[in-house]
Amino acid sequence: MNEKVFSGSRNVAIVGPYLSGKTTLLESLLSVTHAVTRKGKVTDKNTVGDASPEARDRQMSVEVNAASTEYGGICFTFLDCPGSIEFAQETYNALIGVDAAVVVCEPDCDRVLTLAPLFQFLDDWEIPHLVFINKMDRAHQPFGEILQALKSVSSRPLVPHQYPIGQGETLTGFIDLVSEQAYQYHPGAPADPIPLPEALKEQEQAARAEMLETLADHDDHLLEELLEEINPPQEEILQDLKLELGADLIVPVLIGMAEQDFGVRPLLEALLREAPEPATTLQNRGIVLETATPLAQVLKTYCTPQGGKLSLVRVWQGTLTDGAVLNGVRTGGIYRLMGQQQQSLNSASAGSIVALARMEGVRTGDTLSGDPQLIDLLPKCDRLEPVYALAIMPEKRSDEVKLSSALTKLLEEDPALVWEQHGDTHEVILWGQGDIHLKVSLDRLSRKYGLPMVTHVPQVPYKETIRKAANSIHGRYKRQTGGHGQFGDVYLDIQPLSRGEGFNFSEKIVGGVVPRQYIPGVEMGVREYLNHGPLGFPVVDVAVTLTNGSYHNVDSSEQAFRQAARLAMQEGLQQCNPSLLEPILAVTISVPGNYTANVLRLINGRRGQVLGYEAKPNWHGWDEVQANLPQAEMQDLIVELRSLTLGVGSFRWQFDHLQEVPDKVAERVLAKTGNSNGNSNGNGNHH
Repeated sequence: MNEKVFSGSRNVAIVGPYLSGKTTLLESLLSVTHAVTRKGKVTDKNTVGDASPEARDRQMSVEVNAASTEYGGICFTFLDCPGSIEFAQETYNALIGVDAAVVVCEPDCDRVLTLAPLFQFLDDWEIPHLVFINKMDRAHQPFGEILQALKSVSSRPLVPHQYPIGQGETLTGFIDLVSEQAYQYHPGAPADPIPLPEALKEQEQAARAEMLETLADHDDHLLEELLEEINPPQEEILQDLKLELGADLIVPVLIGMAEQDFGVRPLLEALLREAPEPATTLQNRGIVLETATPLAQVLKTYCTPQGGKLSLVRVWQGTLTDGAVLNGVRTGGIYRLMGQQQQSLNSASAGSIVALARMEGVRTGDTLSGDPQLIDLLPKCDRLEPVYALAIMPEKRSDEVKLSSALTKLLEEDPALVWEQHGDTHEVILWGQGDIHLKVSLDRLSRKYGLPMVTHVPQVPYKETIRKAANSIHGRYKRQTGGHGQFGDVYLDIQPLSRGEGFNFSEKIVGGVVPRQYIPGVEMGVREYLNHGPLGFPVVDVAVTLTNGSYHNVDSSEQAFRQAARLAMQEGLQQCNPSLLEPILAVTISVPGNYTANVLRLINGRRGQVLGYEAKPNWHGWDEVQANLPQAEMQDLIVELRSLTLGVGSFRWQFDHLQEVPDKVAERVLAKTGNSNGNSNGNGNHH
């Protein structure tokens, strides 16, 4: 396939909340630049973005899709990013490799809060971004109000670039605030220049003045012109827009309706004129190297249905050639991606985003270079803490051997997933960012790796302890068989310990009534019994002392004393008033301040204890609530929290301590496990 040489490149992420129309905008950008001959629709499941079966089934983006096109002699690579908060990790990983982002949103004041985490990430990383208000035909509030609402969630000043002509469902065109030229939209064609409507002159003047005043905050020359009432030349305004957008000082705002291609060409023009070139992005990131050694970073990993691995990379410096060795791995091909289609390339120069084949052992976020000293150079974005879990097991028992290698591949493709084999419950637990996130992952396990799963809510790793002591508990194990018999005889004292002290074994044997060589067997028997106490759970915070016993010269053995100790423990723990303990987690919940009261009620409704709340550092108008919550109440916490907060609330957690379960709750738990009488299962089997 012929490689076209472009005079430059721009890498642009398309981001924004779920259902704002990002994939539709990508399709429109590809259509008006003639990169596709037929424009696809999300509902028809034929778009370049959202090409995976998991995305098409749900009609939503579930991973980053790359597509390239040409406009004005520049090669544009667009990364269509998921909007759902559950796939935010995908979006963040991709954003650190672009020159600019287009934030797509709806013209709805009530939903601007959904942009807050995204704006925060863009500003933390100083990634230049524009806002494209899509679906302007559905605006039910005046443009000024929508702009004001957007400003409330951005720490950078928003600058209107255009003013709409027509309102609500009769949007007919726009006024370019730089040139003061009005345009009328036409289906399937560029907008036509028209005279500026008299009725909008006042609003246009006010919006333009706002744009110029914001630009003048960073340009003294422009400020002087405004003070002297000199109308600045267009070139100067465009230069300021380019410089200030490139430095992430302002956020230009454009409007349109991507489904009809309205406003898409002016958006492309703005990206062409104002989005920073790759060299500027390199400078802004502070990447200064003495050598021209190739340097790239992995933004996304794909495991393709044919089984091949593709690493989507941003080339920061130098030229990558096919077969180059990066991080000790030879590249097995360089491709430009168009959704799921691949175009083979011989090389990729600085500033391009391409896919590298067969980069085994290389992970998303990794810096790639031929120089080993550079492979930790570039910062990665933080991994989001998992907030939702399911216990999983293959439908067929025979597939269990395949599971860990399939999960390893799944995690390569999606770093927001975590899996563990739980030590207490012996379940395989898959952790992620929410219910849809895990369902998509399970679909992939089934489709790509032929591993359909059965899932259930993970068990809570309850423990048990004792409330009182029991002394001189006798355990005797005696069996007579044909040859040697078995004989062990012990007396144990059992005491509760303070919470968190674990297990302590000691002995006070006098006069060799239990020979030294058999005492380890006693401790082993005690420990084995504690794995599965009278209530059916591991026993903690217990001290056991071996005080007395007897032995037989011929029939005693370590094994016999082990059995005697188990019998004594089985008898003794029943007398110690066993009680159930549950894990309590320390949870920090982040929410916009106007939802804090709802969150406090949510915690109280889940047997939680609020420890306090304060303003979230560097997040304007957000709070962090600290609380202790029983793990048993955490399973769907993220689901309820998101439904309370327009999807933007989040939390992080860690184990804090064990605490006694209230009697009524304990009764319910024990009824489920079949140990409701507080009886052990009789045989003290080691589980």
